[in-house]
Amino acid sequence: MTDDVDLFVIGAGSGGVRAGRIAAGYGARVMVAEEHRVGGTCVIRGCVPKKLYVYASRFADEFDEAKGFGWDAGEPRFDFAALKAAKDKEIDRLEGAYRNTLRNAGVTLVESRATVAGPNAVRLADGRIVTAGTILVATGAWPYLPAATPGVHLAETSNDIFEWTALPRRVVIVGGGYIAVEFACALSRMGSEVTVVIRREKVLRGFDEDMRDALMKEMALSGIRILTGTDVVSLDGRPGNINVTLLNGEGVAAERVVYATGRVPNTKGLGLEQAGVGLDAEGAAQVDRFSRTAVPSIYAVGDVTNRVNLTPVAIREGHAFADSVFGGREVAVDHSTIPSAVFSTPEIGTVGVTEDEARALGREIVIFKASFRPMKATLSGSQSRTLMKLVVDKASDRMLGVHILGEGAGEMIQCVGIAVQMGATKRDFDMTMAVHPTAAEELVTLRTPVAG
Repeated sequence: MTDDVDLFVIGAGSGGVRAGRIAAGYGARVMVAEEHRVGGTCVIRGCVPKKLYVYASRFADEFDEAKGFGWDAGEPRFDFAALKAAKDKEIDRLEGAYRNTLRNAGVTLVESRATVAGPNAVRLADGRIVTAGTILVATGAWPYLPAATPGVHLAETSNDIFEWTALPRRVVIVGGGYIAVEFACALSRMGSEVTVVIRREKVLRGFDEDMRDALMKEMALSGIRILTGTDVVSLDGRPGNINVTLLNGEGVAAERVVYATGRVPNTKGLGLEQAGVGLDAEGAAQVDRFSRTAVPSIYAVGDVTNRVNLTPVAIREGHAFADSVFGGREVAVDHSTIPSAVFSTPEIGTVGVTEDEARALGREIVIFKASFRPMKATLSGSQSRTLMKLVVDKASDRMLGVHILGEGAGEMIQCVGIAVQMGATKRDFDMTMAVHPTAAEELVTLRTPVAG
């Protein structure tokens, strides 16, 4: 007897959908199970709706700055409910597109929770067992809430923000990672009074120190209150009227409290350990460079592995898995040089190592930096500054890291990432003709090192 399917994918997010589609293209019989909505975190409750909210929030600056260029648009009015309705419509459209992608590829979609029942078996919520030659776990991760914190039931996560029907007047955001700073910047520009609470002294742990410092200044300039070196002790009150008590005894009043203190791999109750799959201390599926677990027939990709939790990485891992298992060629994903962006305002684009990481590796490096008011600010009156930083290996002249804070940083870093991935040197940057007048031209005109 043969298996019911060649591949069973648990999770119809970015990685799972890509893996299923590519595997089906190789002729595999594929079934995908999803217990929530098709599209996963990125499409339904992550990067896509978040970016739409970020776009919406930035119009506040555009309306204000337009006056410097001779525009009089009157008094702008923001309708949060209208934004949510437009966002919901777009997410519905995207979910439909994902469903069509699976259908057109010949993949069978099962809208059900699925758990691993053995090395080659999956159990659906109705009790049905599906046998599979290969199982791929692509269940992603879920926002973390500290269960031990008194009153934490009053708190919400980034998932919940997209269900709000009205903009709160006062919001407390707990956490200093990219999700926290992105929503802090967006909600502040929409009109909320935002307080960010972080245990450390700076936001964005793991990013270049100059970027962290510059973003904190910009956030403060925009009216965001950042409380550092503290944490939430308890929450009390009721929804819409919450008192947040901090370590120092200070109380902060808020209509909404949002925790953005990380995400945990979605492996609870999946049956992975019983099947022989190793999980680390955080519950992430342990895999090799080909996304294979300790069980030869079970693989895992995306945030559930807790390697690099970015949508494009999950997509690349899913594609590489399908190539390796069903395409007849082993493909391993290179996680060493990954461009990424933080869609704060101003946004950050980064690729390669930070200055501190380069020094920790024992590299002798040369640092180039530029901090300036962009040309647009000369008439708009904005005090926001752009910061660019290059980390260069002194011996080889190779570009080890590029870090940008400013308008369009995410777009710029995608292109710069190609050069860094190819091993470009500082001389290659120097020999590239500048596009004038642009902010990006600073990347190829920096000549004087600031540190070595």
